[in-house]
Amino acid sequence: MQLLPWSHDTSAGFTLRGWHTPPSGKPLLHFLHGNGYCGRVYTPMLAVLAEDFDLWLCDAQGHGDSDHGGRFHGWNRNAELAVEAFEALRGPFGEVPRFAVGHSFGGVLTSLILARHPQLFQRAVLLDPVLFSPAMIGVMALSDVVGLAQRNSLAKKARKRRRQWPDRASAHAALHGRGMFRGWDEAAFDAYIEHALKDVDETVELKCRPSREAEIFSSFPRRLWPSLAKVMTPTEVIHGADTYPFVVRSVARWCASNPHVRAQVVPGGHCFMQEHPADSAAQVAGFLLQRS
Repeated sequence: MQLLPWSHDTSAGFTLRGWHTPPSGKPLLHFLHGNGYCGRVYTPMLAVLAEDFDLWLCDAQGHGDSDHGGRFHGWNRNAELAVEAFEALRGPFGEVPRFAVGHSFGGVLTSLILARHPQLFQRAVLLDPVLFSPAMIGVMALSDVVGLAQRNSLAKKARKRRRQWPDRASAHAALHGRGMFRGWDEAAFDAYIEHALKDVDETVELKCRPSREAEIFSSFPRRLWPSLAKVMTPTEVIHGADTYPFVVRSVARWCASNPHVRAQVVPGGHCFMQEHPADSAAQVAGFLLQRS
């Protein structure tokens, strides 16, 4: 799979970067990654999807090769900046069918894009999007006011995350099969080691600072449920059987209230597409190309 780099100087004052396959006339798939990752971490799944689609991978603020950009500009603004970059640079692909896919944090950003730009994509697949329930958002909003947002468990874990290793082999040995990487396909884990780390002096370190990951986990999208109600793009939400319970409940709630959205449960956890990349690619392509 050949990937070419792109960059866009955003209206927020920092540069977004990412990758795309050479324009070939195939349908164009816009992909947004999960918190702490970057587009190329999903290479095993994306390589299969590249057989049917041209790919556009966008690394969000502070992830992958994009600038850290100072303070985190929020979920909603980051969704709009991804659209800004895509609209500015997608010209060479021509007027082909356009589709959207996002995982976790990127799945929520994609849902916000669908709500605000109903004509941009013909269909979408959200992979285990972290759709916070209205009750969770209420608690988080209150926590924000009283200064407790920094204390939620995902943010705490992210803050404690090790950032640096002597080399990639040491990082591989330290992380393999542990925590969120448990059960990952070997090629998917190798893609993480290759693309989520950067060389710094004589060491390697995470491209996404643990503090940025924690900032995202400590925040939430504004007007999420009113936005979800506006989505008219045919959308399939696929989540792992062993994902976070709040994801399962929120997906069911959204499907029950929006006839344009349907759900599918697959084996695996929150990162099921990293556990079963080929199967996940087949499910994504099946829905987007109306094979299912």
